[in-house]
Amino acid sequence: MKHFLQLVSDCLTDVKELMPWDLEERLEQNPDLLIVDVREPYEFDAMHIEGSLNVPRGILESACEWDYEETEPELVRAREREVIVVCRSGYRSVLAAHSMQLLGYIHVASLKTGLRGWKDYEQPLVDRDGGDVDLDDADDYFTPKLRDDQLRPKA
Repeated sequence: MKHFLQLVSDCLTDVKELMPWDLEERLEQNPDLLIVDVREPYEFDAMHIEGSLNVPRGILESACEWDYEETEPELVRAREREVIVVCRSGYRSVLAAHSMQLLGYIHVASLKTGLRGWKDYEQPLVDRDGGDVDLDDADDYFTPKLRDDQLRPKA
């Protein structure tokens, strides 16, 4: 049986990752670049990279195809565009980028370190209304908050 991080690691043999400063550079060089944020809508509403498209990981594959309720036309048409997939920490985005490659996306990569790293690199984030997110508030948001029942049982 594999664990979550082993699954992510296995996908890294096929998935390219970019660091936040690389994404900043790619955004300057390629205005047609599409950022796909695969976090849940409540996460996206709290903060995201301006101009990114929210397609939750759970519906990604059907959102990439025509004729589904989840179809995202911009995403379906992006198979030959440069696409950067982002999430909170850079793990879900690796799995999503891997799936997109299987679906025929040619220029897809994952943001290594996710939005946490983007924030640590002091890049801007906006909320659902387009307002700037205070990076100190983002620090608190990105700090893991695990309940006791989520922790691995002691042997």
